[in-house]
Amino acid sequence: MNAVTETVQKPLASESESGRRRISASLRRPGSVLAIAWLAAIVIASATARWWVPFPVGGQDAAHSLTGPSGRHWLGTDELGRDIFSRIVTGGWVSIGPALLAVTVAFCVGVPMVLLAAEHGRGVERTGSRVAELLLALPTTVILLAFVGAVGIHVWAIMAVLGLLLAAPVYRILLAPAQSLRTRLHVDAARVNGVGSLLVNVRHVLPGMATTIAVQAAQLFALGILIEAGLAFMGYGPAIPAPSWGGLIGDAQQHIYDDAWMMVPTGVVLALTVIAANRIADALAGERERTVPARRPVRHLGRPPAAASAAGEATPRTDGALLEVRDLHVGVLDGTELVTGVSVSVRPGTVLGLVGESGCGKTMTARSLMGLLPDGVEVSGGAVLFEGRNLAGLSDQQYQAVRGRDIALISQEPMVALDPMFSIGHQLTRPIRRFREVGRDEARTVALDLLTRVGIVDPERILRSYPHALSGGMAQRVCIALALTGSPKLLIADEPTTALDVTVQAEILSLLRSLVRGTGLSVVLVSHDLGVVADLCDDVAVMYAGQVVESGTVAEVLDQAAHPYTRALLAANPHIPHGEAVPDRLPSIPGTVPAPKDWPIGCRFASRCPLATPECHEPIAAAPAHGAGTVRCIHPTAAAPGTAVPNESGAVR
Repeated sequence: MNAVTETVQKPLASESESGRRRISASLRRPGSVLAIAWLAAIVIASATARWWVPFPVGGQDAAHSLTGPSGRHWLGTDELGRDIFSRIVTGGWVSIGPALLAVTVAFCVGVPMVLLAAEHGRGVERTGSRVAELLLALPTTVILLAFVGAVGIHVWAIMAVLGLLLAAPVYRILLAPAQSLRTRLHVDAARVNGVGSLLVNVRHVLPGMATTIAVQAAQLFALGILIEAGLAFMGYGPAIPAPSWGGLIGDAQQHIYDDAWMMVPTGVVLALTVIAANRIADALAGERERTVPARRPVRHLGRPPAAASAAGEATPRTDGALLEVRDLHVGVLDGTELVTGVSVSVRPGTVLGLVGESGCGKTMTARSLMGLLPDGVEVSGGAVLFEGRNLAGLSDQQYQAVRGRDIALISQEPMVALDPMFSIGHQLTRPIRRFREVGRDEARTVALDLLTRVGIVDPERILRSYPHALSGGMAQRVCIALALTGSPKLLIADEPTTALDVTVQAEILSLLRSLVRGTGLSVVLVSHDLGVVADLCDDVAVMYAGQVVESGTVAEVLDQAAHPYTRALLAANPHIPHGEAVPDRLPSIPGTVPAPKDWPIGCRFASRCPLATPECHEPIAAAPAHGAGTVRCIHPTAAAPGTAVPNESGAVR
């Protein structure tokens, strides 16, 4: 994968399943069970208190004031002879209910901010972060007291304001997980299949953050109870005689010397409730999802490409070409180019291979065809013509009419491209229903047919399975079936066999070959392996440091390689014949691919090329070669690949 977009990804399927099992086991531990039981008992008891408490909460008995626990008054009475047990139970809802309201408001405000920032990138993220920082800078207690002074003592309204203030930490905590989830390949696959932004968030992003949200909700619930109790303790609770835990503690502290017992029941109940909420949060936090560093959210910035027709306009195309890329330039916003001057074409029913080392721009070029570039990267010049329509510069919404229906993606990591939260049947039938506008039963029939076409023997069982239950080869077959749900004309296959073993690689290549021959599909194949290219492709474009250095038909390029870089790749491939004599060791290319900021003005391969001369450090244009192909070199040679042998330093000559 291109170094700019390369991401450390973990297989989520088995991790998600095992994580759910560990969370379930953690919640079944004695401490967690007791915490859940306590909270459930408090909520149910306080919500139904009016129907069963032994004494009215305002009932006074001056003859029995400040008495300790007895058979009549289980927890004693206060200074007015009111039953403490009845008041604690009844006052529980006044403490718990507003705390739940604060949590609800916090997440109803914070989560949409997070989803918008994760989806739309830097601009929205900066705005959301500034708003969150402003809310975090405000002193919570002062704001709540100012609100009380302005509108009076209304407990539920006060806690709603608290929820608004708590939205800021919710935003800061959930932003990174949301951004990471938006970059997962299964989210890209959903977008390719035409899933809208709202459904992507609801089906793929929010479920992935469910554990984190639950942990934060439990912690904020405990915090809300404490804040409400503190306000009631200071006299900003419900109006007398309505009880609340903070108000009961405030009354008890006035009799701390003549009846210290009054403080104990309410204090213990408040402490146990807060401890129970935190215990549940700890049980969930111990197994919260592990996120990994990832590229920024995928977004196409849509700047009009230079030297090309406007986005979406019909443009004259080369005769017979389904896809034609003309002088494509891709760069970041600071002006650094990542791909320069790429021109290739794909004819219907053929396979184009993009070959080169990591960091050569293959994946960046392939993803630009579908508008799946990273945040801050855009098509800055050239044209991407699909059936004569220029796709370069289309907005993400405009791409929805193309992705999945006309162009589909097969990713490198099948276990990451499939969402571990849903069954294979769900992930296949949803895009089928959307693309083909069919009912549930017909979509299932189509899904079974697609699974059969990709070589799955027991499609019924696979439809019921989840991604973690599949092997790598089986998962890749499902991904190919998923790419075919919209009957596309062009497949982008981003190193589809890299994560598979040799035997399964051969099966997947055979499947792709049969699909091309049987359906007339066209394929753009990104690969490091020239053996795969030779076996599957009709045309090839060899890329180095963001440029196409040689292109043409596979037979001509591999049999009569003209560019030293192509010859070096052939010589380093153990599957390519090296003449009659078997070398002691395969040749290697010294050095590494230069970073985009270090690209020279002249030939970008010159620093690693044994044929380099001073003239190679001047700008070099692509020259015709291999019929309709090109070569970017002033020392082209038509020598057979077997003549490329290592010298003493290991360089190819």
